[in-house]
Amino acid sequence: MGAVKMFGIDSTVLMIILLAAVSAGALAYAVLFPSIEVQKKTDARFNRVKVAETDGNVVKAARDRVNEASKRKKSVQESLKDLDAKQKSKANHSSPPLKIALQQAGWGISVLQFYIASVVAGVLFGLISLVMGAAFYIAAGIVVVAGLGVPRWVLSFARKRRFKNFMEEFPNALDVMVRSIKSGLPINDALRLIATDSQEPLRSEFRRIVEAQQMGLTVPEACARLHQNIPVPETSFFAIVIAIQAQAGGNLSEALGNLSRVLRDRRKMRGKIKALSMEAKASAAIIASLPFIIVLLVYLTTPDYITPLFTDPRGNMILGASMVWMLIGVMVMRNMVNIDI
Repeated sequence: MGAVKMFGIDSTVLMIILLAAVSAGALAYAVLFPSIEVQKKTDARFNRVKVAETDGNVVKAARDRVNEASKRKKSVQESLKDLDAKQKSKANHSSPPLKIALQQAGWGISVLQFYIASVVAGVLFGLISLVMGAAFYIAAGIVVVAGLGVPRWVLSFARKRRFKNFMEEFPNALDVMVRSIKSGLPINDALRLIATDSQEPLRSEFRRIVEAQQMGLTVPEACARLHQNIPVPETSFFAIVIAIQAQAGGNLSEALGNLSRVLRDRRKMRGKIKALSMEAKASAAIIASLPFIIVLLVYLTTPDYITPLFTDPRGNMILGASMVWMLIGVMVMRNMVNIDI
């Protein structure tokens, strides 16, 4: 049989060309296969190394973030421990010196002037008792009690009233600071704003903070002095927040906003406790005043019946023992109804 022609070419020649092409391709593949495999392995290894480097960078970044958070947490814990130790050391001296107490009350007088006023008060009460017909030794006792006790009681009352007025306006001042910081003002300008536009006693206390900064103290050190002038837990919280933000960083406006909310919640809780304990306080006041009312009524109706308590030595002993036990009962009831938060 003769060969078949296709496109003018003999089919045998065409088959030989096709087989030669296939053989050349197979030979080329056989020769280049090792190089192709090496390139594939190289590419795969390069990809693995690249992925490993990327994962290593991610792991390193995560490790750095964990280390930074750990350092920050440790710094905050150390700051809290130091501040807590300072507050405990200050709490051990609950009764401040007279000079500090006068400053906390906002009176603006010296210790010598206070002593002069105490002597004047004692002499005045002694003269009043002598004019009313009291014995000399009783008048002397009144002079001592009035000179030593009455001025210090008035000073303590003035200190507590000033602390109360400060706490009424302190959350509002914190809100003003939060808005000032959010608007872009630095903490120094926010403190100066409170020292200028707030009410007393906040104005004078924050003015002391600004003046302390002008003297070279840092903001945390100046704010820590606020607790010395107003020794209440709320000012301690404020100093702790400022100190932690200065050492560890963070969002100061958010921290002060949270502190303002905490202070308002504490005031609400204090009001609820006062309302709930009012019944017990009224009962304590009635029970404490009842013996004096009965003695007065008995003396007005039948004075001969009650007079031996004041004239007879045994009656005096009974009155003294009764006063001691009444004082103990009043103190116990006072501690029961006074709840600190």
